[in-house]
Amino acid sequence: MISITIAVVLGGLALATRAGIAIVEKRYPQQGQAIPVAGATINLVDIGPRNASGPPLLLLHGASSNLEAMRRPLGDLLAQRHRVLLVDRPGHGWSPRARPEDSTPAAQARMLDEVLARLGVGQVVLVVHSWSGALGLRMALDFPDRIAGLVMLAPVAYPWRGGVGRYNEAVTTPVVGPLLAHTITLPLGLALMAPGARGVFAPQVMPDDFVDRTATPLLLRPREFMANARDLVTLKQAVIEQAPRYGEIKVPVTIVAGGADRTVYTDIHSRPLARVVPQSRLIVLPDLGHMVQSAVPELVAGEVDRIVAAVTLADAVAP
Repeated sequence: MISITIAVVLGGLALATRAGIAIVEKRYPQQGQAIPVAGATINLVDIGPRNASGPPLLLLHGASSNLEAMRRPLGDLLAQRHRVLLVDRPGHGWSPRARPEDSTPAAQARMLDEVLARLGVGQVVLVVHSWSGALGLRMALDFPDRIAGLVMLAPVAYPWRGGVGRYNEAVTTPVVGPLLAHTITLPLGLALMAPGARGVFAPQVMPDDFVDRTATPLLLRPREFMANARDLVTLKQAVIEQAPRYGEIKVPVTIVAGGADRTVYTDIHSRPLARVVPQSRLIVLPDLGHMVQSAVPELVAGEVDRIVAAVTLADAVAP
């Protein structure tokens, strides 16, 4: 009798999840163009003037989000004077990926290089946040001719103590993970999403419309939630493997981080990274939290302009 009751409850939650997915996807439809690559289809939004001087900008969002988290306000601000490419990372937003193993910065770097090649884009300046700090570094290591410069916002770069949360670990477990993702993740996530986002913003105050404006509920779809969890669970080993190579990065790198960031600790990631990357500039704001692109977009845009100008000048005087 108990097993029948459990089956009925789980069946009801699964049906409610399917209905919820349809509502969420109708509320936040795909924007941009779909670009097929090996192992995924990448959703890309291309804004700003095509004839802007300097290389285009490629903006990469962190975990538990999609391209909209980088578009407003930062991407729209930068697009006033630069060509800006925004993508949903493989497995996120409207970029489905086929293989679970493509959760690593190395795999996603390869996919994004393929996207740029398909677009006919040469060098780019990367603007990366949080999880994508590791991705931006990997792109600079594996595809050095593709990357002209890096602007890194509260980046993950090194291993840290502890894990990434028991729920993320559970969701990556065979059988149990899909069961959780297809039953309780969406209703539970809708209840916890806003409080969780406020914690990531702290000590800054999260804008009231942030969750809706950035299409964050898309994360609660089962395939995206499982992809996000796997990204997080495999990240520590990925940075352990790539961190010894950071001294090889020769392009200019600017790091903007917060002394009050309790999501990605500046002393663990940004400060050590600035010490080993040859052309690095570190800006630490004492009262800044994790959402750098939302809290200080004008400062970030100024740093992007500085790197673009330096890269453009270097190209102009090169023999």
